[in-house]
Order: sequence, then structure tokens, then C-alpha cells
Amino acid sequence: MPVSIFSAAKRLGEQTGWSLSNLKMQKIIYISHMHHLGIHESPLVHGLFEAWDYGPVHPVLYHCAKIFGADPIQNIFRSVQDLEDEGTEKTFLDAAAEQLACISNAQLIATTHREDRAWANCYIPGVKGIEIPNEDILIEYRKRMSENNAERHK
Repeated sequence: MPVSIFSAAKRLGEQTGWSLSNLKMQKIIYISHMHHLGIHESPLVHGLFEAWDYGPVHPVLYHCAKIFGADPIQNIFRSVQDLEDEGTEKTFLDAAAEQLACISNAQLIATTHREDRAWANCYIPGVKGIEIPNEDILIEYRKRMSENNAERHK
């Protein structure tokens, strides 16, 4: 069952000491969402990501957190419900925080901007509001897993 984008953002913020910018939080949630789709065939968060200039963006989260600009998002989610312990969502977000929070913005952008992937297939320069279908994100996950498997067997 998908969770609120704000619950996901709150969990990431807590796990990283509120050190993530809007851009970095967007990328980490998107990558977590992709993996959740691939493994569980269900979305991690409610709503859809859009193909913006700097990659996949969840517009609801973006507009809520844009007040911080490029600075780390502070805890504006105090009234947001915590994620349940028994769900897979917390596990996915915790793993993503551990693996991706230390990666540079440029590396995260390169990861989400790969040619022939969900964002690139939907992106039109300067245009916002173009949704990235979850089906396309799932296809991207499968391509990535196939490439990783091929690389391991070389």
C-alpha cells in the first residue's frame, strides 16, 4: 500500500539528520519508489513523479519543501504520521538513506537521467507537468536489474 510522500520525506529526513536538499530527497525517494515497484510491484508513495529539468520530481513534495531552496529540508513534517514498523516502506527508505545520502547530487542526477530510461523518455526541456507513469519506472527497474546481472556474469 503506497504511503504519503510526506511520511516518506519525514522518514528520510529523520534517518539523515535533516541533511538532504529538496533535489537529493527527490532523487532518493524516486530510486526507492523504483525499487519498491520492481520488487513488490506496488508503488512506494502516492502520486506520480514528473519529468522536470533536474530529473524526476514529486511535485507535491517539491512545492512543500521549495522554501528551503538548495539548503537541507528541515522538519516541516512534525504533524505527519510516522511510517508503520511492519510495512516494507520503512525498510526501503532506510536502506536508501544509508546507501544514497552520501552520494553527490551530480551522481544522483546522472543515475536518474540515463538515456532510454523513464525520466528521459518523458522529459521535454523546460516543460513541467509531464507525469512519469509507474509502468515506465518499472520497466527502468527491470532494465537496471538485467544490466546489473549481465555485468556480474562478465
